[in-house]
Amino acid sequence: MKKEILITNDDGYDAEGLKALIEALRGLARITVVAPSSEKSACGHSLTLTRPLRFVQVDDDFYKLDDGTPSDCVYLALHSIYAGKKPDLLISGINRGANMGEDITYSGTVAGAMEGVLHNIPSIAISQVLGMSQQGIDADYSLAKRVIRELVAKILDGEFPLPHRELLNINIPPEIEQISYQITYAGYRYYANDAHLHRNPRAEEFWWLGLHPLQWKVRESEGVSDFDAIAEGKVSLTPVMLDLTAYRSMKQLHDFIHAEI
Repeated sequence: MKKEILITNDDGYDAEGLKALIEALRGLARITVVAPSSEKSACGHSLTLTRPLRFVQVDDDFYKLDDGTPSDCVYLALHSIYAGKKPDLLISGINRGANMGEDITYSGTVAGAMEGVLHNIPSIAISQVLGMSQQGIDADYSLAKRVIRELVAKILDGEFPLPHRELLNINIPPEIEQISYQITYAGYRYYANDAHLHRNPRAEEFWWLGLHPLQWKVRESEGVSDFDAIAEGKVSLTPVMLDLTAYRSMKQLHDFIHAEI
């Protein structure tokens, strides 16, 4: 029986990265696409609980979810389209821009994969890094297409390389001559606060949130981070688990709670 892949993203149903992903996987499995009707970047792992959602069919096995998030798309696709069955694999992307370090907590792309693993579906998030400045560069998805087809073919012929409730987060470097993979941890990114104030003709204020260059802390004792791999022109493969418990801090917290005052 032909394998089934569910695809979603956070850039919207008409995004070039989504089209590239569909093209890359064509022929490997039966593909069903459920994507947001508009861009939902940085929406995180959010579900829509305050209004109804509506599927709009775009093409055969291709739907947009009217104003839904990536998590909505996965959740409702499993309930309505698959109706109790499950796809063999879920892939979220190809995102336009990086999803590395702590940015995975903001990412709608990664959240789509998170929703997949919550329902026991092997899941992948894939993103195309635009450059360390993150500005003014058009995405070229040709390398990402090669990488995801190679990995998905290997998974479908064998098994998913991660255990229960872990997803694979892939980041593709902007320039590379030959595919080289690096297993990485999610890096420590430096953050700033960049927002731009504007006024409309009625003198009403509004704000645009800005972008920051990809800058990170190097922690050589812990291996190679996703940032390091991308800077070296390697494809970053990061296993991500949904258990956010800070296990190394549990004893410290225990001692604090039980210490005499």
